[in-house]
Amino acid sequence: MSQISILSTKTLSPEQRQAFLDAGFDLLEQDFIEIKNSNFELKDLNTNLIFSSQNAVLSLMEQNGWEKLQTKSVFCVGIKTKELLELNGFTVDVYMDYASELAEIITLIYNKESYTFFSGNLRKETLPQALKNAGITFNEIEVYQTALAPFKISKEEKFDGILFFSPSAVESYLTNNKIKKEICFCIGNTTAKTLEANKIKKIIIPETPTIEDVIVEVIEYYKSESV
Repeated sequence: MSQISILSTKTLSPEQRQAFLDAGFDLLEQDFIEIKNSNFELKDLNTNLIFSSQNAVLSLMEQNGWEKLQTKSVFCVGIKTKELLELNGFTVDVYMDYASELAEIITLIYNKESYTFFSGNLRKETLPQALKNAGITFNEIEVYQTALAPFKISKEEKFDGILFFSPSAVESYLTNNKIKKEICFCIGNTTAKTLEANKIKKIIIPETPTIEDVIVEVIEYYKSESV
């Protein structure tokens, strides 16, 4: 069997990259989105905080006086976001894998509370709309911006699989490239839906939406294919 070739639409950590090398895969990494932290003020904050990404946490921690927020209760999306928050002294009351799941928990169980949502410019309406519909008190602070960084892959490059970690990355990739026979490995359902909207059908999603789980899914998929 020839060497499996994988394209990651974001730069991976050394540990994540090593997993592919250990499996004997050929890996190309290219960032298809850029993250830029916004300038904002820490004011008019409600009792509880909501984070739907690690980017929001990292942006908050660039602001003067962010430590005073460590006493507030936190709700977040994603195990990696939870781990980053706890690593920096926050207590996470509730975390779920998807924004839709977090919205359901908040509207059903914690609907008497008030919230401040630290978000990005391209965030989905899922969480804010659910809170509005339930009449829950909340405000929103945009703390980072996601910009598309389209890049045209050389026609000489042939990949067996492509890794996508956000809907924005899918949109950026498809700006200058087409998906033909490649298998698309997505971090979660929202990213997969963006591919499906573009008539892409060969999609694999791990049970848990983390980069590490995507990598495990890729390696296991091609190992089973070679048996």
